[in-house]
Parts: sequence; C-alpha cells; structure tokens
Amino acid sequence: MSKKAVVFLADGFEECEGLIVVDLLRRAGVEVTTASVMGRETVVSSHNITLDADMLCEDVDFSDKDMIVLPGGMPGTKNLGESEVVVRELKSFADKKLIGAICAAPSVPGSLGLLKGKRATCYPGFEDMLIGAEATRDGVVVDGKFITGQALGSAIPFALTLIRELIDAETADKVATSIYFG
Repeated sequence: MSKKAVVFLADGFEECEGLIVVDLLRRAGVEVTTASVMGRETVVSSHNITLDADMLCEDVDFSDKDMIVLPGGMPGTKNLGESEVVVRELKSFADKKLIGAICAAPSVPGSLGLLKGKRATCYPGFEDMLIGAEATRDGVVVDGKFITGQALGSAIPFALTLIRELIDAETADKVATSIYFG
C-alpha cells in the first residue's frame, strides 16, 4: 500500500522547500497531496511564483495520511501557523505520525510546544520559537516522529530523510542515485 503525505502550501512559502519535497516524495512512490491553507487553491510563493495546490486543506481527509510537511519561507510560515487546520493536524499527528518542517516552519510545531524535549533544527534566528526543544545547527534532524530541516540548502537531504523515515533507506538511496545526489 502506497504511503500518503500532505504538503501544506501558503502564500509566501519557499518554493524549493515545498516543491523539492513534493517531487522527491512522488519519485519514491508516495501519494502526495498539496493543500492550500489560503481558502483558495492558488498560492503565491515567497518569490512570486503562482502555483495551484491540489486542494484546500479543509477538504483533505487526514485519517489515511502518514505524514504532513510544512515548507518554510516568509510570510508562508506565519500563514501556516495561523491555519486552524494546520494547528489541529500538527496536534493530531504529534508523536503518532510523521511531521516534517523545514527552515522557519519548525517554529509552528515549536511554538505549540510539540517539540518540547526533542532535538530540532530551523533557520537561524527562529530557535527561540522551538519551545523546550534542543536547537541544533544540523542540516536535518530526526527525533521521534519529527523531521526538521534547517533551510533551503538542506531541502534535498531533508526530502530524502522524509523518504527514509516514511518508507525505507533503500528507497531513499534509489531516489538519491536517480537524481545524482551525493
């Protein structure tokens, strides 16, 4: 059975952090749904690229999803944090299903206290929003069901780690080889 993931998109999201994740997860055979938190399917990225999400986050059935992912970027991260659906699903998934967040986005589960007692990474300057977490400067950190990435520069290793945690190392290695990474 195919694994299923939701990548939340908001106005101001960092394009590469969102789309590299979608691309590599799909190459690994993951059924990925992009979900807009903006009340409309069309979102505008942090560098003014217009993109149509697969659906509105309100219309997603999260019951059969294995992972949710939050790309960073500003004001995308702020918009994610203001979404009732994102907050609800972060709380629902916490310590039960996988949650990925990269760049500024770890501040969303972090500000909810969901990273308390865990190691996590984020874009430098957002560490104070990782309430109760041990902030690192690592590119990618896995602690329990949380996978955090530092910034755009770690987007490919972050996506490959999502694959490794969701499926297995062999699949992540196959995807890495297919894109000549590493």
